[in-house]
Amino acid sequence: MRFLKLIGLSAAFALLIAVILRFDPQRIAASLASADSTYISAGLILVQVQIVLSALRWRFTAARLGQRLDVGKAIGDYYLGTLLNQLLPGGVAGDAVRAVRNRAHGDGGWKVPVQAVLFERAAGQGLFFLIATFGVMLWPLLGGAAIPEDLRHLLSGFALAVASLTIAFMLTLCFPPRRIRPPLEKLKAALAQVFLQDRAWIVQSLFSLVIVASYIAMFMLASAAVGAPLPALAAVTAIPLCLLMMLIPATIAGWGAREAAAAALWPLFGYAASDGVAASILYGILALAGAAPGLVFILAALFSRRNR
Repeated sequence: MRFLKLIGLSAAFALLIAVILRFDPQRIAASLASADSTYISAGLILVQVQIVLSALRWRFTAARLGQRLDVGKAIGDYYLGTLLNQLLPGGVAGDAVRAVRNRAHGDGGWKVPVQAVLFERAAGQGLFFLIATFGVMLWPLLGGAAIPEDLRHLLSGFALAVASLTIAFMLTLCFPPRRIRPPLEKLKAALAQVFLQDRAWIVQSLFSLVIVASYIAMFMLASAAVGAPLPALAAVTAIPLCLLMMLIPATIAGWGAREAAAAALWPLFGYAASDGVAASILYGILALAGAAPGLVFILAALFSRRNR
């Protein structure tokens, strides 16, 4: 398994290098060097908004399951988890750390913390998939006439795959096989408790909408900073597709795959592929730099362990 992960990571880094070398590395470097500091500052502020609101969404989700999290601890752990997700393969190591750091002692101490972390992440990623799917489906109607035929087929295939998986998931929930019915009933009860009961869906939706909007706005700012301001159409089409590349497990925070997607999509808005690569690289730098306060919590955790 470790060997396969190593191969995946090597391929991801090779893809990043290949994309940079393929699409005018000098222009990419020049775009990054001359990036507008105002947009960069705004992007860094947005990262803080994302992390704090995500921590509050996690705290709300945990409370729905009966777990109480202190506001300061939730924010601190989320900074820590976000930084680890930016630095480690797979994008889930930080989430695992959040669950471990908030587990209860005794039997069943893992269940609620793990569920809270999984449901919190699912809330945001589910909305990403929803926006990306509808954006792809509506792109031709919203002004996507210039989409190449091969890319149009690829995007249609993506929308069809997401729709099929959604239908399959809903059918499994409604008509579960007998062997998995007991645990699935418990899962359905937990999902209802977190997202449906007492109008919790309103709070969850508001949190997720603002957080997802901040991710999209941050990519828009990164592109504007390198001299390639995108139209509003990109916010519901190209950018969600690029951000979905960050969910590929065989990468570190989507590096490589995200830049490849941007190189393919930015020309559809009249920019060079190198502009998309530069915007994506700057986005990754902003995401990493914005999560840097997580270093404080890593050092605090290491110091506390050493004292014990």
